[in-house]
Amino acid sequence: MSRPKSAHDLSGLMKYADRKPWDEAMAEMLSAHLGPACEATGLEPDAIFEIIGDHWQGPLWGCAFEDLLTQEMEPDGGNLVDDYLKRRGWNEKAPNKAYMRALRDTVMSLYEVSEVVPGQSMTLRDLLRDASPVTVREHGATQTLVNWDKVAARIVDVNGRYGISGALLPFSADGAARVIGAFSRLADDAQDTVGLDPLDQDALLRASGPMFTNMWLLDCLGKAMPGSTPDMINADGDDLVFHRIVFPLAKGVIGKSVSRRLDAASWLEPASDSFWNWLAPVTKKRKPRTTKSGQAFVTTMEDGTPVFANVELAGRKLIVEVNSAARAEQAIAQIGEWLGDCVSAPMTEIRTMAQFMADDAARAPLEEPLDIPPDEMKRIVHDMLTREYVKTLDEPVPALGNKSPRALARTKAGRPKVADWLKYIENGSAKSGAGDPMATYDFTWMWNELGIIDLRC
Repeated sequence: MSRPKSAHDLSGLMKYADRKPWDEAMAEMLSAHLGPACEATGLEPDAIFEIIGDHWQGPLWGCAFEDLLTQEMEPDGGNLVDDYLKRRGWNEKAPNKAYMRALRDTVMSLYEVSEVVPGQSMTLRDLLRDASPVTVREHGATQTLVNWDKVAARIVDVNGRYGISGALLPFSADGAARVIGAFSRLADDAQDTVGLDPLDQDALLRASGPMFTNMWLLDCLGKAMPGSTPDMINADGDDLVFHRIVFPLAKGVIGKSVSRRLDAASWLEPASDSFWNWLAPVTKKRKPRTTKSGQAFVTTMEDGTPVFANVELAGRKLIVEVNSAARAEQAIAQIGEWLGDCVSAPMTEIRTMAQFMADDAARAPLEEPLDIPPDEMKRIVHDMLTREYVKTLDEPVPALGNKSPRALARTKAGRPKVADWLKYIENGSAKSGAGDPMATYDFTWMWNELGIIDLRC
């Protein structure tokens, strides 16, 4: 006895797509969905899947297949769904035929996820079109997606019941921003390039299916390929390379005498009897020594004063930690001049940002777990987060142009920027993982405190 087909079973349609002329059309569609990324990276499809994982072959094939279902082929405007239902529709139940017709009329777009009910539903807000948010019934994806995730998907409307198709691509925040920018440029050029009305966003999206797949692939490859760690620079504009410089104390020199000399240095701020913050020199206009661009890694004191290095006296060793080769050179010269014969020639340990992150990740599992009940740990973490975020609301935030969230939220132009910032930190907290107290922290009070709760949608 054969198993009955579900209302979303496309197996018959997939088999039919192996027939001419649809097999050739499917091959062309796959080439459109994978080819540009292959050309841009110089990689064959097999090499790409080896990097991002073979489990993505099915979803990406699904993106191309679903795209084919929505297209009208030249020269007669034939459509795969229409052709299949005309010739093989007798073998499909009514609900399945309704789903195929609904899928034929979809377009892929970029959505922001909210109101996730795991295993049941989620709300999707279109980031490319001016449309009302839609709540869709969904079981699988809602088990892993969290509020403010960004996904490329197709919303399927079957007799007023909304769901999503099988092809869904999760985008990083940076990847989503690039898609929004690319679609905006496509809309500007639509009339000249593909003869579309720039105001007809559905038509533009119907022609842009491969854009989502290729941009998703390039985003994934950029993160997965060796050397994909973002360029990091310090406040001077130098490459971020961590130097741990160890000066052994000279024979006969005691730690207290070295400590007194360090306390007397105007450029050192004591944090304890054995630890000093080396303050960066204050100048009228601090200019980077290089023009290299990258994500800035800046350490400051509570009053905003930049920290040049950390200095620690540990037993018979003076340890200086800096974050660039140029700073290491300066630190060695300045410590040698200040302490003279009190210290011997230094030894230096160097780690790149990638090595630093790898070492940090390797150490994490070795930490001893705290013997604190889960509910108490949750309360402690949530209270700590609340205290920190209360302070953050009135402090300059680099992501907000060094303006405080509270001040920016009082301006019309600043309100959406603060909302995006809140969504970013809330999304990151939600992804902390099952069992992590950060994943259950409720940010609602911050939206209310800043007066932008109406933008939390």
